[in-house]
Amino acid sequence: MILLAGAAACGCFPQESRHVGAVDPVNNIPAIQEAARTHDTKAVPALVKQLESDDPAIRFYAIESLYRITGKTFDYHYYDDENERRPAVKRWQKWLAEQK
Repeated sequence: MILLAGAAACGCFPQESRHVGAVDPVNNIPAIQEAARTHDTKAVPALVKQLESDDPAIRFYAIESLYRITGKTFDYHYYDDENERRPAVKRWQKWLAEQK
């Protein structure tokens, strides 16, 4: 256990890159914010996927970024429970499929 803590502290484990969809919110949230700031339309599919995250902060930043990039929300509310969010996620997925 002590060896693992020491390895983590020394940076011996590979660092996850900063990208939309990163497992670690420390890398994911700034990437989501950057996508919004730069209006990165290439990030939209990954942002739509983030609408299904278990983490409400990830969902919040994802929908905010999608709104800034597309001007749309499809009545998605990050704070709704999974069943309430599902129809809006489906609308996002349908819209995304139509863009290709």
